[in-house]
This record gives sequence, structure tokens and C-alpha cells, in this order.
Amino acid sequence: MTTKNTTAILPPIRVGDLDDQARGFIGILYHWVHTHWLQILIVLAVASVIVMALHFVRRLARKYCMRESGPRGWFGVAARATLQTGNFFMVMAAAKIVTADTFAGTPREVLSLINVLWVIVAVFQMAIWAREIILGTIEHRTGGDHYAGEAIGSAMNIIRLLVSFAVFAIAAIVVLDNLGVNVTGLIAGLGVGGIAVGLAAQGIFADLFAALAILLDRPFRRGDAISYDKSAGTVEAIGLKSTRIRGVTGEERIVANKQLLEKEIINNTQREYRRVVFTLGLVQWTPVETMEALPSMIKDVVEAGGMKFVRAGFVTFGAQSYDFDVEFDSPTAAFQEFYDARHAVGLAIIRCLNDAGIQLAYPTQTSFTAAPDGRMVLPYPTDDAAPAPAKSASKAVNGRTGTGAAPSDSAVDGDVGTG
Repeated sequence: MTTKNTTAILPPIRVGDLDDQARGFIGILYHWVHTHWLQILIVLAVASVIVMALHFVRRLARKYCMRESGPRGWFGVAARATLQTGNFFMVMAAAKIVTADTFAGTPREVLSLINVLWVIVAVFQMAIWAREIILGTIEHRTGGDHYAGEAIGSAMNIIRLLVSFAVFAIAAIVVLDNLGVNVTGLIAGLGVGGIAVGLAAQGIFADLFAALAILLDRPFRRGDAISYDKSAGTVEAIGLKSTRIRGVTGEERIVANKQLLEKEIINNTQREYRRVVFTLGLVQWTPVETMEALPSMIKDVVEAGGMKFVRAGFVTFGAQSYDFDVEFDSPTAAFQEFYDARHAVGLAIIRCLNDAGIQLAYPTQTSFTAAPDGRMVLPYPTDDAAPAPAKSASKAVNGRTGTGAAPSDSAVDGDVGTG
């Protein structure tokens, strides 16, 4: 004998059963109203007051949202969410509050119906609030003067669609779970589908989320001068996929948002000043007393030019010079003012060094020659009695580094030095 496995099939819902249940519920409701009519009237009065109070709050939110001037901010976001409160939610909230007490003797069947309706309407109402708060936050963060007219404004419909789908999908799952439905398979299906969509459009979503990160975190705004990687320019537009940057030489650069955020960004517009650094190489025979007085001389020159002096002093022994660093700040972060300040102070420092007789090192070349007998002969006579060697008899030898001397006509190969 063969036994076949069969799956039990739920009995179909019959119209007669629904009719009997409806008649039974109406009978219970009629008996409750007949025996507790006074308590029900009191409860209805309290519920009406609660509903009117909620309507009053929503009316205040509407007036706040209709204001044309004045601060909006996060209060505006909260008012916008409050404005989306539904009438049915108000009624169910009042019913849930007044039936929490046993004053009216509410039957168990009526309480069960109120609980079911309350779960459904409360979950979806919270989903609506969450959607409005998220969208309001995005619009608030992108609604400043620096973001007017950007691509994010025209993309709010796409963002609204994505946010609505996400919050209402979660709300539906929560409602079904509270009603006793097994939602494990549904969650797994949505998860697999989301992974598939995410992998297929990961590049687009990566740039989209990067655009939202730029607009919410605000590392830079439209019109800011920024430096990134090895490039620099002014931000012209922040889109959903890319950011357009006008280069300092006039070209337009289009950079993907994700790629841009992965680099170190220097926002030059947010700087309070620009720092200028000069390196002065003094000749190595500069007196120590002169070098000691040099920082104060440089400070006077910098402050006379209207700049903020930072520091000046000896840095290192160069190969042919004593190196001094000079640092000062421009009054503002504007590049043109920084450029003009660097030019003016640089010329003033040169004028100061010239007046003080301080020389800067510069590259020179000195060559040495030898007499026929092998003796070293200077490229210039040391005194009137020194014999001048014949050019034809000169013999080139290895030279050495020297500074400050003029080369001889009879010079041959020599080494380069600076003084």
C-alpha cells in the first residue's frame, strides 16, 4: 500500500462565516452601547477634545510653514512633518487613549479591533513622519544661499521616491509581523533583490551617496576655491554624479563625486590668510653681527608693508650660503592680495638688504691655471711685481671651488662655485 504525502489546504473563507461574525460583532456593540451609553458619551467627549487638540497643533504647524520670512531651520522640518499628520491617525490615537482605561467597559472584541487598526495606522503614520523628516533635512541642508539652483534641487523627486520606497517597505513588514504573518521569506527576498540592484548600479549609487555627503557635510560649496590631489579650481556645480570645477587656467574639470571625496581637499575659501615663505641665502662672509640683526630688520620691513610677521631666522648651512627663512601672513585669503603682498614685501626686503650692504649668494665660476714649471698661477696678478705667464705656456690643472672672483681669459676647465 502506497502512502502519498499531501499538504493541508486551509479551508476557504466563506461569506456566511463573515456574515455571522459581523452580526455577532454588531450585537456585542449594540449591547455595549445599551448598557454603557453614559460612559461612552463621556469617553467620546474626551476623545473629541484630544482630536481637536491634535488639529490645533497641526494648524499651528501649517501657519509656521506658510511664513515667508523668519528663521525656519529644524523647527521648520518638525513643522513640515507635523503637517502630514492624518485625521484617521488622530481619531485612532484618541480611541487608543480613552479605551486604555476600563471606565467605559469596552468589550474585548472592540479593543482587539482598535488595537489592530492602531498598529496599522501608527506604523504608517510614523513612516510618513520619517519620510518628511529625511526629505526636510536634505532640503534644509541644501537650501542655503550657496546651494541655490544646484542639481540636488531637481533631483528631489528621485530622492523622494527612494526614501518613500524604503520607509513604506519597512512599515509594511512591521505591520505584517505585528499581525502574525511570517515575514522571514519576504525580508530575504527584499534583501536579495536589494543586493542585486546595488551590485548592478553600485557606481551610480556610490556617486549619489557621495553627492549627498558633500551637500550634507559641506566640505566645500559652490563658488569655493579648492585644491585636490594635484589640481586646483573653483567649484561651479555639485551634481548627483559629478562635480564641475573651473581650473585656474580656465578649463572645466568634471570629477566624479566618489573620486573627489577619496582625495584630500583643501578649501582655500575657508582660509583666513595665506602664508608667504622666503629663503634668503647670504654670502658666507656675512658678519655674525649682521646676521643677528637681520630678523628684526626683516620684521620692520614686513610690518611696514601691512603684513603679519610670523618669524625669521637662520635655518641651515647651505653649500655656498647661510640660509635664512622669512615667514609672514597676508591680511586676507584672497589670492590676488596674497600675490601683491608677496611682490611688495619681496621688493622691500631686497631694498633693505641693499641699503644695509648685505649680499645674497649667487653662482660664480673661478678657473686656475699653471705656469710651465707647474706652479699654480692665479687668474689675476696679486701685485705689480708678479710675472704674467704666457698664455701659450699655460698648463691646465685641476681647479677648486671659489667665490666672488672674475674669470681669467687664460682660464681652462675649472669647477663651479657660488658665493
